[in-house]
Amino acid sequence: MSAVAQDAAASVERVGVLGFGTIGAGVAHVAAGAGCSVTVLGTDGSHLDAGFARLDRFLARGVSAGDTSDAEASELRGRITGATDPSALAAAQLVIEAVSEELDAKHAVLSRVTSLLGPDALVATTTSTLSVTSLAAAVPDPARFGGLHFFDPAPLTRLVEVVAAEQSSPETLERLQAFVRRAGKTPVVVKDRPGFLVNRLLTPYLNQAVQALDDGVATAEDIDRSVRLGLGYPMGPLELLDLIGLDVHLRTTTAVYEQLLATPFTPPPMLERLVAAGRTGRKAGSGFFEHREEGQQ
Repeated sequence: MSAVAQDAAASVERVGVLGFGTIGAGVAHVAAGAGCSVTVLGTDGSHLDAGFARLDRFLARGVSAGDTSDAEASELRGRITGATDPSALAAAQLVIEAVSEELDAKHAVLSRVTSLLGPDALVATTTSTLSVTSLAAAVPDPARFGGLHFFDPAPLTRLVEVVAAEQSSPETLERLQAFVRRAGKTPVVVKDRPGFLVNRLLTPYLNQAVQALDDGVATAEDIDRSVRLGLGYPMGPLELLDLIGLDVHLRTTTAVYEQLLATPFTPPPMLERLVAAGRTGRKAGSGFFEHREEGQQ
């Protein structure tokens, strides 16, 4: 890591986040935790209110669990403000896009915001399914664009994939890595390929677990128990899917399959049935398991 990149990351004081959903709120939390002043761009006041409510619930759980103090949570929360006017992000030194996984929506917000930024500002996308190279084409200087693929929940997961678009300059990738390290996380640089790295490895495994359940190989409980005890994984695949969200996984595996046309990424029919039935995991109260309340099966 060059001294220039380290200095650039250390000098980032103002971060803009585009979108205030689950990932956007998590990214805002991470950036504020790194000591940055964060401005989140929402579509309207209700969107911002919902995002702040999500953020406040997460902070409250951290205080309740003893992971942070009331004072620390309050200080972090105080670094985050909301805005509906893109001009509020004009002074940002790093802008991280986290809107819905739709190419047109991402292109629109990136085009609108990046035209206002200074000549040295970095821009990143949190996409997990779309081409970072295609998104880079929406900004005035694609060399300053890259991917920052956070995993949910962003404040707790230690890994961030730094995705190199075809246009990303080496300096951009170094500066993004330096920012990730400043936030207390571990960056891994990956090429802009379908699924990047983690989802490229994880998705077929999860699909096989769903298909094994649908084929009646074993019960959901025994599939998860076997993986935990036999493979030493901290969480079974079906429990993990309930945590991720079955709809999120369906979107991911469908996107990778459409790009690679590789059988291991074919969406399992059972996954599609459960999503159609609204059983998308913990957030819906049921998925492969029933969740009477958050964190309880």
